[in-house]
Amino acid sequence: MANQELSEQEIVRRRSLEAMRERGIDPYPAAEYPVTGMSAEIKSNFKDDEEPKREVSVAGRIMSRRIMGKASFMELQDSEGRIQVYVSRDDLCPGEDKEFYNVVFKKLLDIGDFIGVKGYVFRTQMGEISIHASEITVLGKSLRPLPIVKMKDGKAYDAFTDPEQRYRQRYVDLVVNPGVREIFLKRTKMFNSMRGFFNSFGYTEVETPILQSIPGGASARPFITHHNALDIPLYLRIADELYLKRLIVGGFEGVYEFSKNFRNEGMDRTHNPEFTCMEIYVPYKDYNWMMDFTEKMLEKIALDVNGTTKVKVGDNEIDFKPPYKRITMTDAIKEKTGFDITGKTEDELRAFCKANGIEVDASMGKGKLIDEIFGEKCEGTYIQPTFITDYPIEMSPLTKRHRKNPELTERFELMVNGKELANAYSELNDPIDQYERFVEQMHLADKGDDEAMIIDGDFIRALEYGMPPTSGMGIGMDRLAMLLTGQQTIQEVLLFPQMRPQVTQKSNSEDNASEEEDANA
Repeated sequence: MANQELSEQEIVRRRSLEAMRERGIDPYPAAEYPVTGMSAEIKSNFKDDEEPKREVSVAGRIMSRRIMGKASFMELQDSEGRIQVYVSRDDLCPGEDKEFYNVVFKKLLDIGDFIGVKGYVFRTQMGEISIHASEITVLGKSLRPLPIVKMKDGKAYDAFTDPEQRYRQRYVDLVVNPGVREIFLKRTKMFNSMRGFFNSFGYTEVETPILQSIPGGASARPFITHHNALDIPLYLRIADELYLKRLIVGGFEGVYEFSKNFRNEGMDRTHNPEFTCMEIYVPYKDYNWMMDFTEKMLEKIALDVNGTTKVKVGDNEIDFKPPYKRITMTDAIKEKTGFDITGKTEDELRAFCKANGIEVDASMGKGKLIDEIFGEKCEGTYIQPTFITDYPIEMSPLTKRHRKNPELTERFELMVNGKELANAYSELNDPIDQYERFVEQMHLADKGDDEAMIIDGDFIRALEYGMPPTSGMGIGMDRLAMLLTGQQTIQEVLLFPQMRPQVTQKSNSEDNASEEEDANA
């Protein structure tokens, strides 16, 4: 329990807890409770002329109450929604014993408490499908009041809408804010759809190490830790690419992984230091095949999750129906800036950046400079799905050289709503070329680039045993979830996003008034 002073309401709830125990009621029973129906299912299957009335047993949270002498109404919330419960003192407590209704139900139960209700389903005179309670069981006492929206003069009060509070206390957010749960149900549908798409081709889902001795597969700053028994530094993975390609060397006919990756970099509305990425590698394919494959995959996922290929994100309507526009990076930069990067030296690129207000530093080589130009002047302009292809070789140390232009690579990034969603290559399988690319990365590290790749000797050795021509693709699952649910910040699609430490922690009941004072009046 948090080390803080209890509010008056929290003190009252703890007294109710003890009063229940004094009456022999366990506020946290261990026994299984027999649930026979859920709120949405009960309401959808109700028939007015059904006789005898359907008997049900439901469980959930009390979300509101209207106590009116011998009869009361309350609203019960389960994982499917809410249903009204009618409670009559005489039906709930037959005979002379009125203590449960008068004391336990009216005075000791609170909004937020978990209860079980047995009774029959009926329609009230106001037309609302409800449960007529014959038995109530306490299943879990809530010791903190929920922040529940109250309306007065057409205005909402005490809503749990502050983003920082919502992300820190997602458990409360899920209870009181309709629609939040749907975001995460859609996220699960998205994973299931993608997994099913890959499995239909016979590809194998695998797991690779999170703790790695060399942080490889991407250009990023890693988190560093220490293994005490081995007395060596280890890194949280920034990507799983090099391990998955080892499996292609080993003979797998297509592998994929949903991986938690970690990058010790900035945080903003599209970046979290811990994020989920999917990477897939298929032998005997190239990046042209992968573009077609990606289009089909995203169309299927959008249909599975939303029933349509179109999604609304802010003011933009995005359509995942193929085909998607394809344009080379060189042409994209030329189209947006009039500047042709072909054949330009590092000094010429740096001069263009400085002349156009693009922030650069001395550690940046040609690849980083080109990446900054594209990021500042081009990336945000691509709203509809667009493949940016044929990246300069300096930007892509793990990618096969372009078959027609050795200064370029066979790589694409998929831009959607102004951000990168996917990254794919015709994978470099020449071990000598790969080693030389790693050496170039080390030269960048010597200049101060803390995101440059480290030479992975074991990966070079794996390539020396031979890897077939392969295409690989990685896709940011959190960003895809943002698009498919219409969210504009990554925190909205992460159940527990990383947050800055709180300096002080206030009681939730101090920041958000609950409805229970009105309900118990």
